[in-house]
Amino acid sequence: MSSMSPPNHSQATREPTWVRWTLITIALVFLSMFLFVPLVSVFYEALKRGWDVYLAAVTEPDAVSAIWLTLTAAVIAVPLNLVFGISAAWAIAKFDFRGKSVLLTLIDLPFSVSPVIAGLIYVLVFGLQGWFGEWLRDHDLKVIFAVPGIVLATIFVTFPFIARELIPLMQAQGQEQEEAAVVLGASGWQSFWKVTLPNVKWALLYGVILCNARAMGEFGAVSVVSGHIRGQTNTLPLHIEILYNEYQFAASFAVASLLASLALVTLVLKFIVERRVQQQIAQAKDAGAAS
Repeated sequence: MSSMSPPNHSQATREPTWVRWTLITIALVFLSMFLFVPLVSVFYEALKRGWDVYLAAVTEPDAVSAIWLTLTAAVIAVPLNLVFGISAAWAIAKFDFRGKSVLLTLIDLPFSVSPVIAGLIYVLVFGLQGWFGEWLRDHDLKVIFAVPGIVLATIFVTFPFIARELIPLMQAQGQEQEEAAVVLGASGWQSFWKVTLPNVKWALLYGVILCNARAMGEFGAVSVVSGHIRGQTNTLPLHIEILYNEYQFAASFAVASLLASLALVTLVLKFIVERRVQQQIAQAKDAGAAS
């Protein structure tokens, strides 16, 4: 009786060629329709009337004000989220404490709450008829329809990104290296600066890239708290909306191309850093399995 060789596992799970090509074609068609074509059309519409019109649109006073306000909100929000993200990730990954699951849930809150709702919350708290509205008015302080409200809204919608990138990596790395550093005489801060932070630098950079991209492209929450005051409280996305609603299509697409360029740069950096992050996680898992 002849022995039958067991079936090759890779052959048993391999799909027919036509199935693979069909799936690839569907994916490419989808990406072309919903990503590549719109992206190309933005740059085409922005440049079709020439460089003079393009430069005039992105250098006129209201556009420059929107650019500076967008950069200001990002410059304030990203470092604050950096501090929060590192602190929250370090606490969650390295320590056990009561309320840990609650903290994780709160970190994910901006992913489940509409940005418009977040903006309305700030209006209810800091608006003229809000909880602190009368006190702010008496002390001549302005949050809503001013830069502080825009910064607060930006911080809210972006604070999960850095923490959520650091937590899985820190958990995969474990605590062995930090414990070894403490045994050798390092203090808590020395252990953090010399061991923890270098081990998560690529995940940290990845989170900062995503956080910055979201901060500069946020529309919903900022739209509610800004008041749409031209030249004062309009960020780039709000400025684009106003230009488009006023039928200034060339100008709106010109300014939109700035955000599209940011998206392309973000994708390239994301691709490069993501590979490093995956390598770090794989190395951490290998080290944990070996120990």
